[in-house]
Amino acid sequence: MRAETPINKEQFPHLHLLAKAPLAGQAKTRLAPLLGAQGAADAHAELLSHCVATACDALPASNVTLWTALEHDHPLFLSLAEQFGLTLNAQPDGDLGTRVRHALNSVPGTAMVMGSDCPSITSALITSCVHHLSRHEVVILPAEDGGYGLIGTQRDYPSLFEDIPWGTHRVLATTRERIEALELHAAYPATIWDVDRPEDWQRWKGALPST
Repeated sequence: MRAETPINKEQFPHLHLLAKAPLAGQAKTRLAPLLGAQGAADAHAELLSHCVATACDALPASNVTLWTALEHDHPLFLSLAEQFGLTLNAQPDGDLGTRVRHALNSVPGTAMVMGSDCPSITSALITSCVHHLSRHEVVILPAEDGGYGLIGTQRDYPSLFEDIPWGTHRVLATTRERIEALELHAAYPATIWDVDRPEDWQRWKGALPST
């Protein structure tokens, strides 16, 4: 198998992560039956920290932005910015599609948005998406639940984010229909899973190496 051509720093896309502050009762609430409200918030903080570290392992921190919600100056956000040297921005109002599209268009050039609760996305997989995005107009990491954990675009495609049934199993299918309607070339390098439910959390903790 031929190795992928190394990508120069100047060719790196920008990677955006969208995340709520880890506030009890407002973050990862579907984990509360297993972990309690504070435990679910702590789990969210752990997942976010893991995903930020993964992103900054794959790309220069100058190419990573964390978009904050609920409490923009939360200590976790400030700590991650200081530790990794990434940029913090406040998420705008609007549905998920509006916020994802805003992030993608906030800097010139190609860009990607990654979920902050997808520990199955490794730095190697992010690097693979970077390579695919250099050759395709869109790159997506489909999720097992019918959504996706990462999307990257070469330029603005508004219909990929408008009137999408966010939070349902139809997100990916609807997005693929839009991609086909626009006759775009898209890559789907791997299927990932995110952490939404108690069984997802247990799945991830079971996959972590013993300490």
